[in-house]
Amino acid sequence: MTGTPRPPYWDEATAALAAADPVLAALIAQFPNISLRGRGDAWQTLARSIVGQQISVKAAESVWNRFLGALGGELSSAAVLALQTTQLRECGLSGRKVEYLQDLSRHHIAGRLDMTVWQDWDDEAVIKELIAIRGIGRWTAEMFLMFSMLRPNILPLDDIGVVNAIARLYNQGERMPPKAMRELAERWQPWRSVATWYLWRSLEATPIEY
Repeated sequence: MTGTPRPPYWDEATAALAAADPVLAALIAQFPNISLRGRGDAWQTLARSIVGQQISVKAAESVWNRFLGALGGELSSAAVLALQTTQLRECGLSGRKVEYLQDLSRHHIAGRLDMTVWQDWDDEAVIKELIAIRGIGRWTAEMFLMFSMLRPNILPLDDIGVVNAIARLYNQGERMPPKAMRELAERWQPWRSVATWYLWRSLEATPIEY
C-alpha cells in the first residue's frame, strides 16, 4: 500500500479502543494487518478530498483515475493549471470542483500549503486556515488532518460513511443526531481518527487514501 508507514500511535490506539468498545474490538480483530496510511503531500491530499466531495468512494476513485490520466502522470499543481477547464470537466469533475482544484493549485504554487508551519497548531487552528481556501470545508480539512498530518483524534461527523456506520453498528440502522454521536465518541478519545478508520472499514473493506 502506498503512503507513509502506519502511524506510530496505531498499536496503542487499537488496544485502547478494543478495551473501551466491543464493537470496535470486533472490527479491529477483523482487519488486523492494515491501517490508516498518510501522505506527506498536502496538495495531493486536499485535491483528492475535493474530488471525493459528495460522491461515493467508488465514483471518487473513478474520477480520480481519469484526473490522473488527464494529467499525463504528472500529479502536480502546475500540471492542473496547464490544463483547460474543459479537459478537467471531461474527467467527470463538476465546474465547481474544477474551480476549487485550480484555486488550490494556485495556493500551492504560492507556497501557502506548508505543513511544517502547521505542525505545532491545534486541530481547529489548521481547519480554520484550510477553510479559507475555496472549496475546502470542514470535511476536507478533517481528511487532511487525518491523512496528511496523521492527527489521532479527528471525528468527521459531516462524513456520510461515519454517520451510516454509527447508525448501523450502534443504533439499529437509525441515524443519530450529531450531539448523540459526539457523546458516543467520548469513549474513543483520544483516538477518534482510528475509530473513524474502522467505522469506514465496516462499510468498505478496502481503504481509500486521501
